[in-house]
Amino acid sequence: MNLSSVETLLMGNSVEAPFREIAKKVVEGKRISNDDAILLYEKADLSYVAMLANFIREKRHGDNTYFNRNFHLEPTNYCVFDCKFCSYSRLLRDKDEDTTWFYSKEEMLEIVDKYQDQPVTEVHMVGGVHPKFNLDFFCDVISAIREKRPDLHVKAFTPVEYEYMFRKAKLSYKEGFQRLIDAGLGSMPGGGAEIFDEGIRKQICEDKCTSQQWLDIHEAAHELGLQSNATMLYGHIESYAHRVDHMDRLRTLQDKTGGFNTFIPLKFRNKNNQMEDVAESTTVEDLKNYAISRIYMDNFDHIKAYWPMIGRSTAQLSLSYGVDDIDGTIDDTTKIYSMAGSEEQTPSLTTQELVEMITIVGRTPIERDTLYGVIKKYDENSFTEQPA
Repeated sequence: MNLSSVETLLMGNSVEAPFREIAKKVVEGKRISNDDAILLYEKADLSYVAMLANFIREKRHGDNTYFNRNFHLEPTNYCVFDCKFCSYSRLLRDKDEDTTWFYSKEEMLEIVDKYQDQPVTEVHMVGGVHPKFNLDFFCDVISAIREKRPDLHVKAFTPVEYEYMFRKAKLSYKEGFQRLIDAGLGSMPGGGAEIFDEGIRKQICEDKCTSQQWLDIHEAAHELGLQSNATMLYGHIESYAHRVDHMDRLRTLQDKTGGFNTFIPLKFRNKNNQMEDVAESTTVEDLKNYAISRIYMDNFDHIKAYWPMIGRSTAQLSLSYGVDDIDGTIDDTTKIYSMAGSEEQTPSLTTQELVEMITIVGRTPIERDTLYGVIKKYDENSFTEQPA
């Protein structure tokens, strides 16, 4: 079905008037309102938001689906903060050797050395907030990584880590970032956002950086030329209005700076944390959330489904619900979601497996770098590399 026939279907007489108006905005490239988004969450059929989201996705990207070759470096899971939803972190008093770790600089570099002869393009570095890890330490680590692998893009730390790091160093956000940029920092991931609503935040992550600090830190990074991602933790105690408010704050900042690359909805997982009594969202709800995110976040070029969190099958389905990126090879180097009971307990895919996962649902695999430069395009029926 081509895009013009989809336009006709979306705005047909059989569609209720409020949804025809939303579809008209989408087809004409106009912004939907917060009320429109809440209506889609509350009343729209899954198939209808899927058509709207896929219309936008294919208008922007066609069948192209992006991934990268990356690995994670998680310095520690000890943390001074006590987020109720977190299955990953441990308080400093916890000495359980089976569930805690704390890497020295040398141990981190040993992890990087394992990839010395592999064509990975990115190291994704995030972890718990530990008092012994300060700005000087991480500048030294990043500089050492870049010395070993000058071709490796370092995407590192969330505003939760930055706020603590810069506060201890008594530096402004921009001053702290400049030191890290000089050391070799390439961009920021999108974690730590959770839900921006202050009432929800008070219940699930009261002691970490505030929603405004999260936004201010990304704004400071963007002003220095650092690009970043953005996330939203959904499917716990938040309402649809809270989700829309969260996306609205991100959309507003993106209007101002243009520094975000991709939006990543993150599914709440309830294993091994203080919110085990909260039921997880269904796959139907997950797909609806991806779709509405794509429809609402009109100034974000990419929507990512993080496959280790939702599993390979749901990640494949999401490619028809507005998603155009499924992250990277990972190589079983992250424990953040496996410790929370995610679908993928050993999250690792080879490049060939990722390519096959994408092509089997009729999409075209594009290997990208961190900032969405195209590295390789793959033939839709095989693993044969094609010119980009």
